[in-house]
Amino acid sequence: MTNPHTIDLPNPASAMALAGSQESNLKQIAHQTGTKVALRGQSIVISGSEKQAALAEQLVRLLEPLWSQGISVTNVDISAVCYALDADRVDELQEMQRDVLVRTRRGEEIRARTFPQRKYIKAIQSHDLVFCIGPAGTGKTFLAAVLGAQALLDGQYERLILTRPAVEAGEKLGFLPGDLQQKVNPYLRPLYDALYEMADPEKIAGLMERGVIEVAPLAYMRGRTLNKAFVILDEAQNTTPAQMKMVLTRLGFRSRMVVTGDITQTDLPTYQQSGLASAHKILHNVEGIAFCKLSKSDVVRHPLVQRIVEAYEQYEQPQR
Repeated sequence: MTNPHTIDLPNPASAMALAGSQESNLKQIAHQTGTKVALRGQSIVISGSEKQAALAEQLVRLLEPLWSQGISVTNVDISAVCYALDADRVDELQEMQRDVLVRTRRGEEIRARTFPQRKYIKAIQSHDLVFCIGPAGTGKTFLAAVLGAQALLDGQYERLILTRPAVEAGEKLGFLPGDLQQKVNPYLRPLYDALYEMADPEKIAGLMERGVIEVAPLAYMRGRTLNKAFVILDEAQNTTPAQMKMVLTRLGFRSRMVVTGDITQTDLPTYQQSGLASAHKILHNVEGIAFCKLSKSDVVRHPLVQRIVEAYEQYEQPQR
């Protein structure tokens, strides 16, 4: 055991952002580096061998772009730094930390939090058709909707179209009040939430009234050609192969489409093949199409979500 390493933080907000709830982040840093990490006022004290303490200090320093601004550090951020150190990708990590995609209407910065997320974002920016497959909480829909909304507001596209199949997860649409649009609105809620991060609800409502932003069930896409549009197909695992082919062939000139879903969470009947799974088999070698895969390590929700996804994966493994 050598003399402890001490890192003085600029203010209480930085200390809270780094330490996390009940100092969970410090516990994770300690576990990753084999050290003891404690918060003493506005200082981080690291105890361990010189090599271990130096590694822990480097980890904390690499998280500085977040905690120095009072941005809460997450377990995903810590894992990304550990991966960057192990894979000798620190320069790429620092570039990712500097690369702010957009700022929300509240001034919060949105950026990639993991390397696979960064790859996904770059794919959207460079391909006209992108598929992203991964579990809940990995940012598939949110990042696509944020990029789409920003591109629309910047004038790159004339319309933003958000759609998903009206397939119920154990529920029946018929029991919900209203017409078809009103019935599917609850299923489209995640798309609305992402839009509201980018602009005031009143502005979003105005754009929807003018048809600039369209949030609609997949059935509304049949027979249309989507020119100068940014299109997001969410929950694509619940499309049939015929529906998937239908929506993909709607892509028009100067348009971009992002298809997201989780193949392991289909709500289709057991005898029905998922359109997302079939598209992956059929299109994975087609030039101009990008496929991105996110995993439980990219989950950016509550830390429990990552553990829940992992537990289900382990439980279902023998059945595959």
